[in-house]
Amino acid sequence: MRSRAVRANLAAGDVAPAVLAIGRPDFPDVLIDTLRRQAGVGHCMVFALTRTGAASCLLDVGNIPVGGDLGAAYAGQFHESDPNRDALFEAEAGAPILLPSFAPRMYGARYRKIFFNDSDIVDKCATAIWTGGTCFYVNFYRISAQGRFDDAARARLQAIAPTIGASVARHFQQAAIATPDQSLTALFATRAPLSALTPREQEVCRGILLGFSSEAISQDLGISLHSTLTYRKRAYQRLGISSQNELFAIVLRLLSGASSLN
Repeated sequence: MRSRAVRANLAAGDVAPAVLAIGRPDFPDVLIDTLRRQAGVGHCMVFALTRTGAASCLLDVGNIPVGGDLGAAYAGQFHESDPNRDALFEAEAGAPILLPSFAPRMYGARYRKIFFNDSDIVDKCATAIWTGGTCFYVNFYRISAQGRFDDAARARLQAIAPTIGASVARHFQQAAIATPDQSLTALFATRAPLSALTPREQEVCRGILLGFSSEAISQDLGISLHSTLTYRKRAYQRLGISSQNELFAIVLRLLSGASSLN
């Protein structure tokens, strides 16, 4: 059986594209693509809730044609009758929230008709996180053509939900849009343990994180392949890791860790 640390590293690497898309215009598309690949999610909606009672729909992406209408209806009044509301508002700031499994009986008749029967939604999972005075409530849906989430899909969502929720929160909090390379450059310059790497080791690691092969990194930096591999080996040794997945895990922890969201 895989250890918890190994499972966390695998999950981190799996959702890396969505985390690296934070602040970019294509974040919604990258997010839903990541969710589809990892757990067969058909649609994703994100709501911002405040303790003063305000609600808004921040994101609506996927395969539900009336998603925009549902988002407006939920933000307008139905957030007040959401059966998950107590769990959301009783949660601690900064701690990832995993909501109970979907069951139709949880919802009132009118809510159930509009949000499930009329919209062809047959299942949902959800996560959330409070940052400051805002709760970012992330919902994952499946329609009848897909069927309900199976146990494997639910397990995958449970594994990646904390990182996905924190990434969504950071995306909508981030005022300025930056390219992935700009975001990584700032991260390597300011956050330990990445900031302890030499400039060349940082360049090689950023290339790895952006999806470039060792050959492409060598060509971009104007150094030999042997030098690139040596810098990678030294960087991994400094970081106490041995794989690309572990490098992703470090970056994702720094980008989406609750302590960095406030």
